[in-house]
Amino acid sequence: MLLVELFDNLNEKQIWGRKGKTLVRKYRCVGGKRHGRIVSKPQQCFAAPDVKAKMRMRITRKKLGQRMMRKAKRTKRTNPASRALRTLNR
Repeated sequence: MLLVELFDNLNEKQIWGRKGKTLVRKYRCVGGKRHGRIVSKPQQCFAAPDVKAKMRMRITRKKLGQRMMRKAKRTKRTNPASRALRTLNR
């Protein structure tokens, strides 16, 4: 581990996130290319973007955007882990 990574860990804000049905600690990026995004490790905030995955997600969003949004809304409303997550991050 680099010394920079130790100090970056202090800057990133710790929050709770879902991994399946369990709640785990995650980080909100304060800087880097993923500014404002939620990641599982602080080192990911400064990682190089995966262009292939980015393009694949754009295509998927165009095809299934509305369906993905409806499913996510239902999950956040009904899944017990998502409901607990809302109160933990408040």
